Amino acid sequence: MFVFAYCGFFRSGDITSWTQAFNPSSNLCIGDLHLHSQNRLRKSKKGRVKEENIFVSDPLFFSVQTISFIMATTTCTRFTDEYQLFEELGKVTGGELFEDIVAREYYSEADASHCIQQILESVNHCHQNGIVHRDLKPENLLLASKLKGAAVKLADFGLAIEVQGDQQAWFGFAGTPGYLSPEVLRKDPYGKPVDMWACGVILYILLVGYPPFWDEDQHRLYQQIKAGAYDFPSPEWDTVTPEAKDLINKMLTINPAKRITATEALKHPWICQRSTVASMMHRQETVDCLKKFNARRKLKGAILTTMLVTRNFSAARSLMNKKADGVKESTESTNTTIEDEDVKAAKCTENTISKSLSHEYEPTQSASSSVQSRKQEIIKVTEQLIEAINNGDFEAYTKICDPGLTAFEPEALGNLVEGTDFHRFYFENALSKSNKPIHTIILNPHVHLIGEDAACIAYIRLTQYMDGSSMPKTMQSEETRVWHRRDGKWQNIHFHRSGSPTVPMK
Repeated sequence: MFVFAYCGFFRSGDITSWTQAFNPSSNLCIGDLHLHSQNRLRKSKKGRVKEENIFVSDPLFFSVQTISFIMATTTCTRFTDEYQLFEELGKVTGGELFEDIVAREYYSEADASHCIQQILESVNHCHQNGIVHRDLKPENLLLASKLKGAAVKLADFGLAIEVQGDQQAWFGFAGTPGYLSPEVLRKDPYGKPVDMWACGVILYILLVGYPPFWDEDQHRLYQQIKAGAYDFPSPEWDTVTPEAKDLINKMLTINPAKRITATEALKHPWICQRSTVASMMHRQETVDCLKKFNARRKLKGAILTTMLVTRNFSAARSLMNKKADGVKESTESTNTTIEDEDVKAAKCTENTISKSLSHEYEPTQSASSSVQSRKQEIIKVTEQLIEAINNGDFEAYTKICDPGLTAFEPEALGNLVEGTDFHRFYFENALSKSNKPIHTIILNPHVHLIGEDAACIAYIRLTQYMDGSSMPKTMQSEETRVWHRRDGKWQNIHFHRSGSPTVPMK
């Protein structure tokens, strides 16, 4: 008999979501997989896992789900009821790999080598078991725990397919734009090499903090990818070893038949001879670029999430929820998944969402002043919130924030925080006890209006304060806040902050 206590929401993807439950007798958790429809999983003729009614004993169901639990190091028991599959597993609590990297005091090329080695080991395990992930990206790279040196785990197998050996076939247009391979964009038959292309993009980002392929226009982005048009510009790449560049080149080979495999990559000198080949020099510029990269992808995710919950954008919401024709983001496209059978239909959706995301949404002349007024309103309420923080005024802070406020911030070590209780500790023990002056400057605020009652603001926050030795200090953070207006009052419903996990103290 199994006794579990419900622990709450665990993780959500575009295809599936997870909740957690705890088994006191084994001190382990179970993951409860929910399809976004109420149906089961089945393999289609194309090899895609589809949502249909099947018996739990279906061997494909178990093979795909067994690989899905690769993120869990301990698998003890699997059991089912009429609606769900449960598997007892070790808890994955470390948050995103990329968020952990920017919080480190030291990060080198050798660290990047260790990260990609763990990713490749997981990918190799998948490929050996006939599974292609199809959606490898930073959001799907998690850490097993908050401990230093925690193992990297793959997550979100919602787009995974099963293949036979080195089978190449057309399984549909699926993945995330910046990580799509040339063969997928050309609608050619594809297979395991698509994951290795995505690994090449991830490795490139791990080394310099920005992607190899980027353009505001998605069509031009796809042209870059199909042409393999990337380089290693100075000065940031001057300090990267030739061996690291060689591995990237082998991963980002246009011809999938000549692209390096996961098994071969694990034997590359930059991986298996890391201690003598990879540089140990600290890469501060990479960390700084990664902070901005993380902030941008979180902002885009926040904008899309807000669009989903805003009534005024119900049309955009229906487009984004379609199983096919689903390009959900057009600019930069580092964190939004596509599952699309028709590129032309995807383009139509892309243009619709692109227009919704852009702050240049072409208001009429009569509405222009109203738009600017609302943008200034968002900047002003953001300044009021920061003033409440600087003054250590928790009461004023909670009046401006929604009770269900969610946040990603360095102090939370990569975890999503909900509510204001987590922040209360800092107000009561740090901010309110400081009698030193604190001054904050908001630089380069960019406001995105999302309908009449929602908005996003992204900015750089400079905080000047006096330390314990009465010496002036300055902290910098990149922040994104999502606002929603209820009953005529703006409330902060989500924010993301990158920077050092510190608070100006007395």
